Amino acid sequence: MVSSSEDFEKERKLLVEGLISQGILRSNIVIKAMLKVRREDYLPSDEKRYAYVDSPLPIGCGRTISAPHMVSIMNEALELHQGLSVLEIGAGSGYHAATIAEVIAPEGARVKGHVYTIEIVPELANFSRENIAKTGYADRVTVIEGDGSIGYMEKAPYDRIVVTAGAPRVPEPLVQQMKNGGVMVIPVGGQHMFQTLLVVRKDQNGKISIEDKGGCAFVPLTGKYGF
Repeated sequence: MVSSSEDFEKERKLLVEGLISQGILRSNIVIKAMLKVRREDYLPSDEKRYAYVDSPLPIGCGRTISAPHMVSIMNEALELHQGLSVLEIGAGSGYHAATIAEVIAPEGARVKGHVYTIEIVPELANFSRENIAKTGYADRVTVIEGDGSIGYMEKAPYDRIVVTAGAPRVPEPLVQQMKNGGVMVIPVGGQHMFQTLLVVRKDQNGKISIEDKGGCAFVPLTGKYGF
């Protein structure tokens, strides 16, 4: 049985309320984005019924859409606000990019930011591009097919960088493409679905500091600076 839009909305609200009660969602702007972006719109048809199960879900090509709690953790750690330029490594289905766009470039905002999201798998680049277009984010999110581990110099530097795949180490090109005062959130560790979520900060003088946010599990980053 396929859920109705009303059912999805109720499930989405319940999920967000749960994430708030757990202390995962804290800021009003991220909460608003998680309430507005419809996760079901970014899933293959046979996975839509599970949209608000707080778990990763398959989207094809051996990749997954991240669990809502992890998207929330990463977006909170990014310290997002309107007007930022954000680079995402691993577009997947486009869902995470849409939640970021809702914060940095909400409808009616006087100053709008932009998300540049890179996907190395051609089929998923197309899937995410189609999803972003049909959900109305194409003016705020640009999907690029390519090796995200080397970043995207064409629009660098970035205020924020988020990596949605586990890397063996923090890729130096991404550090170089951060603005002074910028923040990167990236899972770093082994190839077999266990990493540590790191928050990498570059201060106004270009000095790097790293904060450990605990364990996480992502598919491995591929490309020149991946596995």
